[in-house]
Amino acid sequence: MFAASVALTGVADAQLKAIRTQTAITPAERKQGDEAHPQLLQEFGGAYAGPQAAYVNRIGQNIAVQSGLSRSPSDFTVTLLNSPVNNAFAIPGGYVYVTRQLMALMNDEAELAGVLGHEVGHVAAQHSKKRQSAATRNTILGVLGAVLGGAIGDNGGLLGGLGGLLQNNAMKVAQLATLGFSRSQELEADQLGVQYLKKAGYDPLALSTMLASLANQTSLEARLSGGDARSIPEWASTHPDPASRVRNAQSLASKVGTGGVRNADAFLASVDGVLYGDDPAQGVVEGRDFMHPDLRLKFTVPNGYGMQNGTSAVLVSGNGGQAQFSTAAYNSDMNAYIASIFKEIGGNANLSPGSIQRTTVNGIPAYYSVARANTQSGQVDVTVFAYEFSRTSAFHFVALTQAGGAGVFNPMFQSVRRLTASEAAAIRPRRVDVVTVARGDTVATLARRMAYTDLQTERFQVLNRLTATSRLTPGRKVKIVVYANR
Repeated sequence: MFAASVALTGVADAQLKAIRTQTAITPAERKQGDEAHPQLLQEFGGAYAGPQAAYVNRIGQNIAVQSGLSRSPSDFTVTLLNSPVNNAFAIPGGYVYVTRQLMALMNDEAELAGVLGHEVGHVAAQHSKKRQSAATRNTILGVLGAVLGGAIGDNGGLLGGLGGLLQNNAMKVAQLATLGFSRSQELEADQLGVQYLKKAGYDPLALSTMLASLANQTSLEARLSGGDARSIPEWASTHPDPASRVRNAQSLASKVGTGGVRNADAFLASVDGVLYGDDPAQGVVEGRDFMHPDLRLKFTVPNGYGMQNGTSAVLVSGNGGQAQFSTAAYNSDMNAYIASIFKEIGGNANLSPGSIQRTTVNGIPAYYSVARANTQSGQVDVTVFAYEFSRTSAFHFVALTQAGGAGVFNPMFQSVRRLTASEAAAIRPRRVDVVTVARGDTVATLARRMAYTDLQTERFQVLNRLTATSRLTPGRKVKIVVYANR
């Protein structure tokens, strides 16, 4: 699994060993994959419609046949996902996925092949079978429901579970779909990925350089969210640090023999123009603000809190609690609406919310209720704060905090407002622009063209696998991120 903060925390150095791999895709696996595929597409923003999709499919099918699962490239469905998170994964049945955001972080075709080969390796080694039941579950509401229902229903520690979820909000939605491979499984997938690269004629070192880029991206994400890049999340504590993962991949490459194609020019030509970051059709995160131009709404999270924009909801997390913003079917009955939300997140916990209170937020009718639950770690409050945008349209927050701590989200609850037509029209997507370094260009001058107001140089360096001492030569192609027309 290649989600940035997880796949990087992979494996210790080890000698090459024989790995028992599956020899063919079974009919049962094909059926399971066929059933799961539409759900995964829905959860990860759908298939990306740009010209990059065909390129990714071709490279992915070529690397997948190296696994021996099938000799026919058409037996593999390789999908470029319209998702703003750095992630890649595979499921049994010949289905392989990579997000456009992770593709944008790559710098050549061999790195793309290495990532996809790693994921196919998980399937060939039958790692994914243990994760299949969880592979189609990544909605934020499902996360909250699982934590709440499981913790309260069996008297488990809700706050302990929340502690793990709150440690790192970056990439949260996508990671939950594929989290769970062990140290040895990550090592085996790396080893198989390196072997597939060699068999396909690519440079086996490509996996290690991609892992290095992911390590740098993880550190950058930690800085952007105010976290500590050196700390390893609790849910990844079985893995060593990213540097160890990079060294191990380098060692694996040296054992099979380095050398081979990288195809940087072909890759850069393909990645040019790919959507970067949030798709405005799903709303955008700008600093502490979430804005949705089509739904014409905006809210602001408290200081010190981060957001992860998912396909069906927005996750908000920080030290004081966790919340999500979402919507559900609404038929002008707010009592029924709020009751249905509590029922969905409570599962078998039988939450008993208090009376529903009515207020107005920036001219919008709003309603809220709080349920208190006992857990092994103490009492917690579950708050549902809902807004009636029209007689047929409503949105809501679900917030989980320690008992009496829901006030930390009051500024966010009160920040919800409608966007004006001009504000909505001003929200623009970003895209990757591949440019040729001209005489006089430097890291500093090109970084200033990045469509961000913070950490421009760091973003540019990570995007192009550059260091603080890197020098650019005229004629070289590099990636920048620019605003695009909607």
